[in-house]
Amino acid sequence: MTTVSLRKLRNSWTVQARVIHALMVRELVTRFGRENIGFLWVMVEPLLFAGLVGIVWYFSRGPTEHGLSVVGFVATGYIPITLFRHGVSRSVAVFTVNQSLLYHRQVKVIDFIISRFIIEVLGSMMAYLFMAIVLVIIGDLPVPSDMGLFLCGWFLYSYFVLAVCLIISPLSEMSEVLEKLIPVVTYIMIPFSGLFYLVDWVAPGARAFFLYSPFVNGMEMMRKGIWGEQITAYYDIWNPLVCATVGTLIGLMLCRHVRRGLAIE
Repeated sequence: MTTVSLRKLRNSWTVQARVIHALMVRELVTRFGRENIGFLWVMVEPLLFAGLVGIVWYFSRGPTEHGLSVVGFVATGYIPITLFRHGVSRSVAVFTVNQSLLYHRQVKVIDFIISRFIIEVLGSMMAYLFMAIVLVIIGDLPVPSDMGLFLCGWFLYSYFVLAVCLIISPLSEMSEVLEKLIPVVTYIMIPFSGLFYLVDWVAPGARAFFLYSPFVNGMEMMRKGIWGEQITAYYDIWNPLVCATVGTLIGLMLCRHVRRGLAIE
């Protein structure tokens, strides 16, 4: 690759980064406004969900489950699943809502998805960090045993969520029926997310079935990174990586197909 080509590629990346940043600012102001705590709500929402569910489990099932803190276990699962649910819901009809911005040739349809996804990821990461600090202080969560494994699991989980968003966004433009079914599907996916269990806790015959889910593999990696030798985790790093990569390619092709049918106002 020549120096001129590298310079053009670098300039293109710079332009797209600025576009995504501008779309993120626009989305945050539109969604949260400038009053009260503003964009910090993107962190508070996952915290509230995880905290409330953890409290319900604490009073309904006791302080521990299989020797692990119920509050810590539920919180470490609910924040990632909130990323999935919010990411998917924010991807529905995103092209139609932002269609007028396509008048600017620097703006691409994929920028709409990526900007919203980055907001959700950053909010979930801030919520996870805040929650972890509080739970470590009160003794409901250990200091992570293997931070590298935890971050790898978080990356693969987020990567697969992005792939799902890339597929859902164009499909929601192609079918109104799918748009109505998405909230139901996100609830149906919860049992296959690894939210409320470790694969080690299920019947041996069901383990292989659950490990087909990229969400479960990512969740197992994150929890193994936190609790280390205290738990037995089952995961395959290639499952979420391959599924996310294939899903991303499919999503990009669908986005390109839908873009051709969008009218620029």
